[in-house]
Amino acid sequence: MIVYHHTALNYMKSKKANKKFDFKVFTETGPKTSLITDGTQQIFHTRDVDITKRLDYSSAIAVLGFSLIVSILRIFDVQVEAARVMVSAPVLALVTIHVLYINFYKLDYGWNMIVCVAIRVAQLFLWARWAVVSRHPSNWKLWVVVIDSEIYDFPPYGSYFDAHSIWHLATVPLTIRWWSFIRDDAEFRTSSLFKKSKTKAKV
Repeated sequence: MIVYHHTALNYMKSKKANKKFDFKVFTETGPKTSLITDGTQQIFHTRDVDITKRLDYSSAIAVLGFSLIVSILRIFDVQVEAARVMVSAPVLALVTIHVLYINFYKLDYGWNMIVCVAIRVAQLFLWARWAVVSRHPSNWKLWVVVIDSEIYDFPPYGSYFDAHSIWHLATVPLTIRWWSFIRDDAEFRTSSLFKKSKTKAKV
């Protein structure tokens, strides 16, 4: 997982990634936030103590909040900087308040799960709806990620595995599929921008 996020980051910084891609700043930040989250998760699963648990919970809600912001901006094609700030501010405020709550008031696993699942479901709903109404050539990759995401749960089976452990295993191919969509989207949007600029030039 960490290796692939590193590969994705290198790709977005390479010459292959077109510099005119208007969401490039988010696709470069995404791997960095995911690397931090993956690191805290690995530490927590290796050493389950109070500080590692807080780091795991905090980084998880942070990356979910960032993902929700990017989802809204991309799906609704928010281009104006002021509008991007107006979209981002409430989500950042929610994430900040939640992190302060679980770290300095009460480390509540149940409440943390409710907030994380709510943000995740909202994000999945937005992408699923967009995949239905848009004509993006890589829509099917989105459906794979949406359907296989961790919104299901079941108790441990035979003391060997549960829904969460299966999700961790599934994140490897899902991450590859997600960044494949990001790459396709960058190429698709860049191509669309070039076509629009050529059309304006002819007029």
